Amino acid sequence: MMNMDISVTPNYSYIFDFENDFIHQRTRKWMVENWTWVFYYCGIYMLVIFGGQHFMQNRPRFQLRGPLIIWNTMLSMFSIMGAFRTAPELIHVLRHYGLFHSVCVPSYIEQDRVCGFWTWLFVLSKLPELGDTIFIVLRKQPLIFLHWYHHITVLIYSWFSYTEYTSSARWFIVMNYFVHSVMYSYYALKAARYNPPRFIAMLITSLQLTQMIVGCAINVWAHGFLKTHGPQSCNISQTNINLSIAMYFSYFVLFARFFYKTYLSPDGNKIRRMAASLAAQNTAKLSTNSNGDDGNRNANNKKLDINADLTMANHMHKAKAQ
Repeated sequence: MMNMDISVTPNYSYIFDFENDFIHQRTRKWMVENWTWVFYYCGIYMLVIFGGQHFMQNRPRFQLRGPLIIWNTMLSMFSIMGAFRTAPELIHVLRHYGLFHSVCVPSYIEQDRVCGFWTWLFVLSKLPELGDTIFIVLRKQPLIFLHWYHHITVLIYSWFSYTEYTSSARWFIVMNYFVHSVMYSYYALKAARYNPPRFIAMLITSLQLTQMIVGCAINVWAHGFLKTHGPQSCNISQTNINLSIAMYFSYFVLFARFFYKTYLSPDGNKIRRMAASLAAQNTAKLSTNSNGDDGNRNANNKKLDINADLTMANHMHKAKAQ
């Protein structure tokens, strides 16, 4: 039998056994005892990516198209499932209990096993998501500051917040799952050589910017609730609020700068036009030489890969948002 307080949980149409078996006390105990290991993971991550860049400096790039398709597809499916399993709780709480509950009461973990389970998976997933950068390094794509800074800070903040059962995190988790479900689906299609309309890339960055604005607003509300209702009534520490708002504001600045340079600046438009022109020329060559030998086709395929990667790198880099 389910042991959930139905007054603060949505009416799930189906609950999996692994969700029903979730016991939040055990996961919190483990995280309290082990969360500082995240600093070692980040140190190893930095050594691997920058050491990897040095290692690849005078070596040919890897294509990795097949593994990249699988990687992005898996992450998109995980994010879609996470969004579907956590968003109903946030919507239910907002409709029946209001903003204060959504920001200050951690019922999404303590009283909702479905949302609690996917919150736990969300926190853990920030570690394997570091693998995004491995593809960038091995494929010799530009590794921008926003990408690795975002990965590290989200990982540290997520693990730290789980030790406190930060109540406002329900907002951050739902937003992140939703944005990632769109973003990783987009990257899976790009890796498979489909070409979604350009506005999709702009939409994803716009969603990320919106996410940062909402994140800052939630922290401002949390600070106000702490002042008006007292620390005992709102399950979020002032330290957590300070860290979170600094993180979200820095993300907003970096994503806004990225958006301008990629989509609005004259240099960005020039690069995109050049990449599109080169890709079109190579596509024409492939069509003309469709009856040629395998060597010519392989050479043209390599040119297409390079130009497709250039286009994707200038549309949007793999920088996720929490």
